[in-house]
Amino acid sequence: MTSTIWAFSVFVIAVIFIVLMTAKYKLHAFLVLLLAAYFVALFSGMPIKGSVSLIANGFGHTIGYIGIVIACGTIVGTILEKSGGAFSMADAVLKVVGKSKSPLAMGITGFIVSIAVFCDSGFVILSPLNKALSKQSKISLAIYAMALSTGLYATHTLVPPTPGPIAAAGLLSADLGTVIVLGLIVSIPAAIVGYFFATKYASRFKIESDITETYDELKKKYKKLPSATSAFLPIVVPIVLIIFKSIADFPSHVFGTGTAKIALDFIGNPNTALLIAVFVALFGLAPNFKKEVIGTKGWVGIGLTNAAIIILITGAGGSFGAVLKASPLIPIIKQMPLSHSMGILLPFIIAAVLKTAQGSSTVAIITTSAIIAPILGPLGLASPIGRALAVMSVGAGSMVVSHANDSYFWVVSQFSNMDVPTAYKTQTLATLFEGVTALIVVLIMAPILLH
Repeated sequence: MTSTIWAFSVFVIAVIFIVLMTAKYKLHAFLVLLLAAYFVALFSGMPIKGSVSLIANGFGHTIGYIGIVIACGTIVGTILEKSGGAFSMADAVLKVVGKSKSPLAMGITGFIVSIAVFCDSGFVILSPLNKALSKQSKISLAIYAMALSTGLYATHTLVPPTPGPIAAAGLLSADLGTVIVLGLIVSIPAAIVGYFFATKYASRFKIESDITETYDELKKKYKKLPSATSAFLPIVVPIVLIIFKSIADFPSHVFGTGTAKIALDFIGNPNTALLIAVFVALFGLAPNFKKEVIGTKGWVGIGLTNAAIIILITGAGGSFGAVLKASPLIPIIKQMPLSHSMGILLPFIIAAVLKTAQGSSTVAIITTSAIIAPILGPLGLASPIGRALAVMSVGAGSMVVSHANDSYFWVVSQFSNMDVPTAYKTQTLATLFEGVTALIVVLIMAPILLH
């Protein structure tokens, strides 16, 4: 009994340490997660010599699984951002939806863009377009802000190749193709709820656009935008390749067991698929291959710099997870009766607590995934589909909620002329609705897919 209490106490102290250090003292998550791993290893009674190797191996194994994918995905996102590809997507969606439904167009654009581009960057890139459309249509900027914000947020936490969901898939050993498909299914209702929140609730807040340019004048600033096809392909190509690989791996052998399957296994491997996406983006959006694009200080270099931070945090999360897996806590948990319903809820609860406490969705995703990875069996989520559903539950939890300790909260409010009380009534409330909606979809899917 004493050993059980001690094991749980060490774990709880480690989690409190993570929240306190990241939220209050702003210590970098990479160092926080590594220190938490060392703390659990030292105070759980593990051999000191073996614990260091365990931490290093957990880091290396995780990086080996998702490092290339995150790096290539972030490069693609940076190219879309710098080339005007994101604006080109918005322009294409507007042509389809029509300017009369421009808030819906911004929501759809955000949904697509955030599959590759961080939601913060996506909002900054598309904010001038938001303001121009608000000015032209004489519709409150609050509606456009929430439509774009919630569209971006839905895929940011649920759909690879955004780094957060990729990291979760890696830490939980989930098939990336399955995660993509489930992520799209779960994120669509969340985005729809976000759009209706924008049009039905945010409309009561009257915010004037402070931009003088019209939509057409803003578009001319970009001189020559890349084609919509060139902008969409770097996102579509890797997703299609990864999904086809997952289909090829089905026991039914849809594509046989010969050359076709071998080819799909190669090009559909997430590492290969995302590397292909990098060159699709370069040839389509930056065909001149200037050093300002491909050099160390160019777009590729910027993308790799941004990716390095996420890769290091994810690796540290892998170290923390490896230590937890080897700790005395796991045998204790495995003896506890945990129902499947509790299993799918627990990742959401942990992620929501961590997100609300320290602000970063990505850190919440990585930390939660590291915590639950060793206990997927007792939670009833050890099957391939269970692991993918766990990623969805973690992603849903990491939406709840965006408030003052979240950089995205300030990006949305400051680029939309919102004061803080209005941002709490819109951005914070909208992310609560989105996260709960995503959870409801996961809870509906779980009993169907797990049995």
